Amino acid sequence: MHTVAVLALPRVVPFDLATPVEVFGRARLPGGGPGYRVLVCAEEPETDAGSFALRAPWGLAELGSADTVVVPGTDGPHPAPTPAVLAALRAAAARGTRIASICSGAFVLADAGLLDGLRATTHWAAAGRLAADHPAVTVDPDVLYVDNGQILTSAGAAAGLDLCLHMVRRDHGSAVAAEAARLSVVPLEREGGQAQFIPLDHDPAPGGAALEPLLGWLRQNLDRDLTLDGIAARAGVSTRTLIRRFREQTGTTPLQWLHVARIRRAQHLLETTPHPVERIGAQVGFGSATAFRDRFKRSTGMSPRTYRSTVRPRLRHPSEAPGRERSE
Repeated sequence: MHTVAVLALPRVVPFDLATPVEVFGRARLPGGGPGYRVLVCAEEPETDAGSFALRAPWGLAELGSADTVVVPGTDGPHPAPTPAVLAALRAAAARGTRIASICSGAFVLADAGLLDGLRATTHWAAAGRLAADHPAVTVDPDVLYVDNGQILTSAGAAAGLDLCLHMVRRDHGSAVAAEAARLSVVPLEREGGQAQFIPLDHDPAPGGAALEPLLGWLRQNLDRDLTLDGIAARAGVSTRTLIRRFREQTGTTPLQWLHVARIRRAQHLLETTPHPVERIGAQVGFGSATAFRDRFKRSTGMSPRTYRSTVRPRLRHPSEAPGRERSE
């Protein structure tokens, strides 16, 4: 069973700590069995969590045998992680363990050198400090989470839910992740990023949900050859106004939103249908199978066929011979 070790540091944020415990702890496989074994670990048996004392059943040694390590945020100001904590994280990373941070937990990963040369995020209010303290890290303050494959980071609070559900989806597919999302009473996917939550010097466009009819239309027409001009014409606005409204209400651009929506739909089709990869690429609006494979791999870190075999190993179309895997 996949083991998730949640590292409780001094002054850990209770919400950030509870998020991976609840999401992974409640995830159930199609047969009803647990998807994960969750361990709360700390350097010392009792940890000061600010408003309460936390007694962790496991220590740093468990990080060495975990499949995933999650580092929740801490409430600052707080001391830097101890050498033992940093060494345990570096050793886990060297073994190929997946390591994720929630909110200011990104500072711990950065202190360990695990974010050097990578794109990362944290709470928007702390993004500037992370970038200043760790110039080798490319800090993106606009997104909810960043998945670099082995190393993942998320923004604050509820973005930790997005990240944990994303990892469940990576591990067990959309159906398991969707059920975990329902238990948490949150959507499996949220469009946009934390840019939509950052205070602005000007008022956003009237009606925060003004784009929803257009987004719904786009979801229903992902197979079409959609262009920026065409989307703007559908919305009845100029392309400049369209881009501005997307930034204000989703935190991203129209075409970036469209790319994400297409890949999400492709993941669903790969998991739930036996359609060949080429057909699925066309169904979600890619002009060629090569373009679809390239975009899918950049977005998920694996080819469409590998993704399908990972989340639905028994679902294979007769025309998809294993020997073709190398072409993706």
